[in-house]
Amino acid sequence: MDKWRISQDGTLPLYQEIMLLTEEKIKSGELGPGTRLPSERKLAEALDVNRSTVIRAMEELTAQGVLIRKKGSGTYVNPDKWGLQTKPLINWGTSLTNGSIKRKSAYEKAADERREQRPDKILDLSRGVLPSDLLPELKAPQLSWKELVQQEKEQTPRNTGIHSLRESVQSYLEKTYQMTVPLEEIMITSGTQNALFLISQGLLKPGEAVGIEAPSYFYSLRLFQAAGLRIIPIRVDAEGMTVQGLKEASVNHPIKMIILNPIFQNPTGLVMSPKRKTEILDYCLLKRIPIVEDDAYGGLTFDASVDNSPLKKMDRQQQVIYLGTLSKLAGHHLRIGWMIGPQTILKELADIRLQTDSELSFLPQFMADHFLRTEMDEHQDKITTELQKRARSMETWLRAEYGDTIEFQPAKGGFHLYCRFPGKTKEEVDAILFKLLEENIIVSEGQKFGDQMNGFRLSFVNFMQ
Repeated sequence: MDKWRISQDGTLPLYQEIMLLTEEKIKSGELGPGTRLPSERKLAEALDVNRSTVIRAMEELTAQGVLIRKKGSGTYVNPDKWGLQTKPLINWGTSLTNGSIKRKSAYEKAADERREQRPDKILDLSRGVLPSDLLPELKAPQLSWKELVQQEKEQTPRNTGIHSLRESVQSYLEKTYQMTVPLEEIMITSGTQNALFLISQGLLKPGEAVGIEAPSYFYSLRLFQAAGLRIIPIRVDAEGMTVQGLKEASVNHPIKMIILNPIFQNPTGLVMSPKRKTEILDYCLLKRIPIVEDDAYGGLTFDASVDNSPLKKMDRQQQVIYLGTLSKLAGHHLRIGWMIGPQTILKELADIRLQTDSELSFLPQFMADHFLRTEMDEHQDKITTELQKRARSMETWLRAEYGDTIEFQPAKGGFHLYCRFPGKTKEEVDAILFKLLEENIIVSEGQKFGDQMNGFRLSFVNFMQ
C-alpha cells in the first residue's frame, strides 16, 4: 500500500486524483486485467482521504468500464473490453419518427423541392454515392443456374460468410494496406450500416453512450436512435479525434464505445495521423473503451505519401472492430461489406444476425467475390484517378468563385470536401447556400453532421463541370 500516493494540492478534486492514479497503475501494468484492488477502507487510509472519496472514484471507474465490482468479493480491473451481449436488445420504445429525426431545415426542404421541380438540371453534391459513369461493369461469370446452385452447395456454410469471399477480402486487405488478417476474424456483412446495427444490438445497451467525431456522418444515422443509444460528440483537429476531447468526454460520460472514421473522414476528409492513432489506441486500452473503425474510403487514396493505414493494422490488443465496404467502390447495388474483429465477438454477432434477420444470400456474395478477384485492381485504379480529377476541378471552381473567403483542405482521397466561410455569419453562409440552390447546385449542411460552425460538405464524386 506504500505505492498509493496522490497529490492533495487542490489542482483536481481528490476523487479524480484517485481515478488518475488507478489508471496509471493499470497503464503501467502494476494492476493487470482481473487484478483485485485493495479494499476501500485500506485505500482511504493509505491515501489519507475519506472513504466516501474512494467510493466515488471507484464508482466512476466502474461506470466507465475500467473496473468491475463484485458483491462480497471486491473491486477488480475489468478483464473484458467488449461487454458482449448474448442476445439482441432491440429498443422497441424508441420511435424513428420522433420530431427531432423528422425535422428538416429550411434549406433541406428547399433542396427537396428543387429536386422534384428540375431533376434533370440538378448538380447534386450532397449525395456521397457513385454516379453511373463510375460504376464497374460487374461481369458475371458464365455459369448456368444449375452450376450456380452447385457452387453454393460446395461452399462451406458459415454464419460469417462464404469461404471464398472471405479469402478475397483477406487478399484485398493485404494488397491495399499490407494488413494480414486471419480468415476466422473476417465476417461478411451487407454493408456498414448492417454491421453497425449488429454492433448496436450485440455490444451495447439502450441508454449507453457512444463517442463519435464531431462532425460525423454517424450523427445522422437513425439506427443509433433506434437502439436508444446516446451520441457523445468528440471534437477533432487536423489530425482527427483529439485525445483531450476523448478524455473530457469519458470523464463526463461513461463512454462504452467510440466509432471512428479515421481515413478520409466523412464529412471532413481528414486523415488521422499515425501519432494520433497510437494515442487513441493507448487511451482506449487504458479506459477499456472498445473502438469501431469505419473504413469506407481508405482504398481511394490520391497520393502514395498519404498514410491510409487503418487503425486496425496497429491493433495488438484486439481493441478494434474494423468495418469495410464495397459500396464506395462498386456502388450501392452490391451491398457487401466485412467486419474484422475477435473471433468470439464475430460468432456472437453472426448468431444475432440469424435471430434478427437471416443468413446472407449466396448470390451477392458470389458476385462480390468474383469482382474482387477479377475486376477490383483495374477498377480501383480507374476510379481513384477520376476522383482525383474531380476533386481538383471542384477546388479550382470553389477558389475561382469565392477566392480566399472560403476555407478548405485539398482532398487527399475519398469522396468529400468540407468547406467553411470563417469570416461570415450563419445568415451569410445560408444565403450563399441558397444562391447555389438557385443555380441548381445542392450541398450538405454541416448541421446534418452535428457541426455548429456553419460548415458544409460537397461530394466531388458527383462534380461535373
